[in-house]
Amino acid sequence: MPKSFVAVLLAAAALVTPPAVWAHEAAAPRPVATSKEQLLVAPPGARRYTISSTAGQHGVISSWTLPDGRLAYRMSMSLRGWITETDQIVTLRADGTPAQISIRGFTDSGDATEDFHVDAAGVAHWKTAVDSGSAPLGTRRYSTYGGPWLANEAEVNALVAAGDKGIDMLPSGHAVLTVARTVTVPAAGGPLTLKLAFIRGFGFAPTPVWLDGQDRFFGWAGGMSMLPEGQEALGPKLKDIQEEATAAMVRDVAKGFLTPANRSATLVDHVLLFDSLAGRYLPDRAVLIADGKIAAVGAGGSLTAPAGATVIDGRGKTLSPGLWDSHRHVGGDDWNLLQNVATGMTNFRSPGSQIDEAQNLFARRAKGELVAPDGKVSIIIDRKDPLAAQGSLTVSSAAEAIAAVRKIKDAEMWGVKFYTSMNPAWIAPAAAEAHRLGLHVHGHVPAGMRPLEAVRAGYDEITHINFIMMQAMPQAVVDKANTAARLEGPAKYGKDVDLDSPAMQAFYAELAKRGTVIDPTLTVWEPLMTSDGTALPPEYAPFAEVAPPTVARGWRIAGYPLFDGLTRDDFRKSFAKMVAVVGRLHKAGVRIVAGTDGYGLELVRELELYQEAGLSNAAALQTATIIPARLTGMADRTGSITPGKIADVILVEGDVSKDITNLRRVHTVFLDGYRLDAAKLREASGLSGMPR
Repeated sequence: MPKSFVAVLLAAAALVTPPAVWAHEAAAPRPVATSKEQLLVAPPGARRYTISSTAGQHGVISSWTLPDGRLAYRMSMSLRGWITETDQIVTLRADGTPAQISIRGFTDSGDATEDFHVDAAGVAHWKTAVDSGSAPLGTRRYSTYGGPWLANEAEVNALVAAGDKGIDMLPSGHAVLTVARTVTVPAAGGPLTLKLAFIRGFGFAPTPVWLDGQDRFFGWAGGMSMLPEGQEALGPKLKDIQEEATAAMVRDVAKGFLTPANRSATLVDHVLLFDSLAGRYLPDRAVLIADGKIAAVGAGGSLTAPAGATVIDGRGKTLSPGLWDSHRHVGGDDWNLLQNVATGMTNFRSPGSQIDEAQNLFARRAKGELVAPDGKVSIIIDRKDPLAAQGSLTVSSAAEAIAAVRKIKDAEMWGVKFYTSMNPAWIAPAAAEAHRLGLHVHGHVPAGMRPLEAVRAGYDEITHINFIMMQAMPQAVVDKANTAARLEGPAKYGKDVDLDSPAMQAFYAELAKRGTVIDPTLTVWEPLMTSDGTALPPEYAPFAEVAPPTVARGWRIAGYPLFDGLTRDDFRKSFAKMVAVVGRLHKAGVRIVAGTDGYGLELVRELELYQEAGLSNAAALQTATIIPARLTGMADRTGSITPGKIADVILVEGDVSKDITNLRRVHTVFLDGYRLDAAKLREASGLSGMPR
């Protein structure tokens, strides 16, 4: 689910500025579009961009000029079954700025309807599915909430023209574009001279964007790229160049944190300590950190700080093992890794990265060139198919699946993640080879299989709670689980599932007996199923006041589109069953690991939901400390505050035993024994202060 694309979408813009047309007053809004047949159709000859990844093409965006001079855009995308169908019409004023914007369509986050216009008095008015407002326009520019990714037509060009002073944005924020380097690359039609630029103000971190030789927008690259049709092959090359430039920036940041002075001895005294091994909180403890490790643990006041040590008064604070996010896709976003550390994450488990990115990350981290959590990486294997996961190793037979498993082992990765378009018949032989090679096997459940069948075929772990719900879904839903049915089925039928039926109890018992692990990622589904646009999802609300305005606005969604006469309350009841099944699994003895499949900011909310499911405060925190450390084979070095282990520890303000959300109030992070000021980490990673 592409939650992390918000900043990238805002950075997308177009190549040309067409003739200006006047709009003295707003035209009547176009009707809401609930099907793609109600949207614009691109004419022959329209300018086309494609959305692609190493797994293939995922969508197309077209742009053209209407007979009356207005600009039109049309986007159609299917990303692993998640559908986006939107269009946009832009009317320009004489100075080339938008006088009116009309967006229609839908995405997996809900209704995409959006209207913007500037009245005769120069006042801008906007309305989306999640907000509305008005303000004098002046020299500001409106940044759309959604719409086709290519459609913020003049925005990049305007930022280029604005230079160092940048542009004030509506509804809020300020953006600045800086050109970082010029390159000449081989391309279809001959060599191209392109410029890599970074935009600050749209996201937590500088957002890369590519300009052509005339300083006009060319495209953007990454795990998914949006480039002119015919130039898709440039994506990996441009991605490598921009990641190299980003690495240089974060290397300078790392040098400021990973200093000898920050690795001096530290005594945290009179602190509440979370004992993750026993699952309990110990009051008034003292912990000495020296030479990068936990040197001693004792009663408050019982340890002596060595000469030159930093002494921290732990009264009113909690010391915990550093947090694990067991579903954090790493690679290609160094700034997000820095932010993960700022919010208390010292370790991760990535259930799907690209091999070269993972190897690059580990190498730079080992050299002290990157402030990032430490962890383990799995690689995705999927069948060659239009619905294949982006960034996956795609295969066409059981033999190719086995070969892909061996490739993952040769790359020294930790695990194999199978995906939803895999042929179920290939799972058992590929899983057997993975186990022979000592690899962990987990993933989405392929279409046509139920979770218990996947476990019996060799899965050590099921990823995402919706696939657990597939055990109780109608066969028609199971057969289409590589499409949006993997959400729509549980959303429709979940509310009526009897979680305590004999069949479900037998399901939990077999999972427990087999030692199966569950990675629920409840925070993926909570906004989609429960949000109606009236409030920020609880995953993000604590960060709204300290995040960039465009990011905070993007967090507010209208929720997954309703269908088949269902109501938002029906969806909420089904989500409540998803939460409840986590409690049933835990009670049955099934191990749970906490993961977000997002920024990582969602992790504490994930633990809150586990408490709602029936886990104790301590049991919930264990899912983000010692349990994932044991799962990944790293418990001998991390996951608990034990003498001799690496000092991956966080100090937070408040009593976590009474309120687990105090985990967000990070005071100090000990990463590989480095003592890092969390306030400075937050500032460096794009957060303006302590979340609430």
